[in-house]
Amino acid sequence: MAPRTTQILEAAARLIARRGVRGLRVEELAAEAGVSTGLIYYHFKDRTGILRQTLEFISDRAERYTAGHVARAEPLDPRAELEETLLLELQDTPVVRENSTAWGELRASAVFDADLRDDLARATLVWVQEVAALLGQVQPTAPAPALAAAGERLTAQLEGLSMRWLSGGLRIDHARDLLRGAIDAEVAALRGD
Repeated sequence: MAPRTTQILEAAARLIARRGVRGLRVEELAAEAGVSTGLIYYHFKDRTGILRQTLEFISDRAERYTAGHVARAEPLDPRAELEETLLLELQDTPVVRENSTAWGELRASAVFDADLRDDLARATLVWVQEVAALLGQVQPTAPAPALAAAGERLTAQLEGLSMRWLSGGLRIDHARDLLRGAIDAEVAALRGD
């Protein structure tokens, strides 16, 4: 991705996290990114293009920080890798806060925007499939539909916990403990316990 495009998408994620999708104005985005409105329209065509590419940008950024595990002498076992990957979505860092808030704002706006809804559904499906694949490494004999359902439940719970934490309804350590419990329950169910 070109540096200017990245600069614009970073600014769009910041603005969406702060003001929501409805508060995103191209003129304000241009000022936040330090570029002209013409350049934004050149790269993104319209507001829908900005939203679509911002959704893709925050999905890619989340993938980078959840996949960017610390280099280890010994690799993690599949259960620990699953837990670490999911818990990295509950980090008290500016990029995770911004990403999670922007994701929540985009999700809320998708209720009223069919185009955004389709894009968000695709991004969510990819995330569910990634978690289902990690669950499959933990419990290789589990049937694919059970893995997919468990992946969907865990990602939905993580989104809810994230929003409660970000809005002050939960302490981050409690949100992380609740997520660990959900992972334990899903793994036990996949084992047939």
